[in-house]
Amino acid sequence: MNDPIAAANRREFLLNAGGGFGALAMSALFPPSGVQARSAEPRSQRWHDPSRQRVKRVIWLFMHGGPSHVDLFDPKPDLARLAGQPIPESFGAVKTRRKVASNPLLGPIKPFRRRGQSGLEVSDFLPEIGRFADDLCVIRSMHGDSVNHPQSVYQMNTGSILMGRPSVGSWVAYGLGSENEDLPGFVVLPDPAGGLKGGPPAWGNGFLPASYQGVTMRAGTQPILHLQPPRGFDGDQQRKALGVANYLNQQHLRGRAGDDELAARIEAYELAFRMQSSAPELVDLAQETEATHRMYGTDRAETRDYGQRCLLARRMIERGVRFVQVYSGDTNGWDAHSDVLKNHTAHCAATDRPVAGLLQDLKQRGLWDDTLVIWGGEFGRMPMSESGKGRDHNPWGYTIWMAGGGVKAGMAHGATDPVGLRAVEKPVHIRNFHATLLHLLGIDHEDLSYYHNGLDERLIGPTDDVEIVPEILA
Repeated sequence: MNDPIAAANRREFLLNAGGGFGALAMSALFPPSGVQARSAEPRSQRWHDPSRQRVKRVIWLFMHGGPSHVDLFDPKPDLARLAGQPIPESFGAVKTRRKVASNPLLGPIKPFRRRGQSGLEVSDFLPEIGRFADDLCVIRSMHGDSVNHPQSVYQMNTGSILMGRPSVGSWVAYGLGSENEDLPGFVVLPDPAGGLKGGPPAWGNGFLPASYQGVTMRAGTQPILHLQPPRGFDGDQQRKALGVANYLNQQHLRGRAGDDELAARIEAYELAFRMQSSAPELVDLAQETEATHRMYGTDRAETRDYGQRCLLARRMIERGVRFVQVYSGDTNGWDAHSDVLKNHTAHCAATDRPVAGLLQDLKQRGLWDDTLVIWGGEFGRMPMSESGKGRDHNPWGYTIWMAGGGVKAGMAHGATDPVGLRAVEKPVHIRNFHATLLHLLGIDHEDLSYYHNGLDERLIGPTDDVEIVPEILA
């Protein structure tokens, strides 16, 4: 059988292999291939202004299922006062999924306390995060468009309630590229229990090139399944095998210009090879000190899982990963339909210390000023009771918070009505939240676009009435 590499001259092979290992050997002489090279193309300068960039990277702590804002970050004295009574008629008709509108109001489950010098109120559910009240920028007036989990998960992650749109992380990776050619620009750390409502499309690339989709990783010796080569298959053998595969793939791609999936597959092979040396070190949490493990709660059974993933997120952004999402919550997660106290006690206990540890670690490592941390779910919970002790979904008014570079600290922006049903003061739609997030990264939300099916598509959708939220910017 003829050797396909030997059949081609050296220059042709290097040209056809593109970002293959011939090109990798010349990386000191030429710019890197793949995502980084694309990020330097002139088109990217249209939407990215480094002089306006307040943060370089994002860690998004996604509380899947819908944490209850009125029990965590949005204190409502009137809800406590009216507990056990029907919601007053003055609040108007209430849209719910399970006909709980006529159920009595359920008061806040645990007390709120003023924290820090700012006096920002945080529930006793989250005492560790409460210690960082002076660092939090709490948006109490978020609202979206769907009362169901999958659609709301999609909207919070992609800007649309419909499946198939690019996720925020994919847009950021597309707009800014990667800071480390050996690691993905966008990484997702799912809850090991699985069951995200809506599934992987929440971190998918949609119509963007496939190389921008979120790469799922986990802690341990195998961050990505099957990443390591088989035993007895050494590095030289693998380089030769991948060199042949790259050559054949490039030959196949030559007659199929614009085949995004094939091009992404070629790039994925190259990235996977580079990750075989970088990823094991990345996920080796044994390198961290005992003090760091205690800070994240990895020494405790109830906080070990989320603590390890928060610690892994810090190690990722430290090494140049641009966008990391860390999910909390399995199939039901924070979805407290039957018992808010039982549900939130478990999930707060599992995440409170790890999140606080992450905030403290970013500060002491000098990563705070150019890293943005986001905490929140796909919606909040209703003020009315369900099943006596639970709450139904509420997309009409809920809370997320941000911390780190570029946002004002120790403040609450906007407000829901007196019982926490709807956003009424300085409401922030998800589109405006996304626009503000892009702004903090130095990206113009109107200019960041991708031509698809005859349209310039954007994360924020149509630009009418979409604007950043200037009041929360530092």
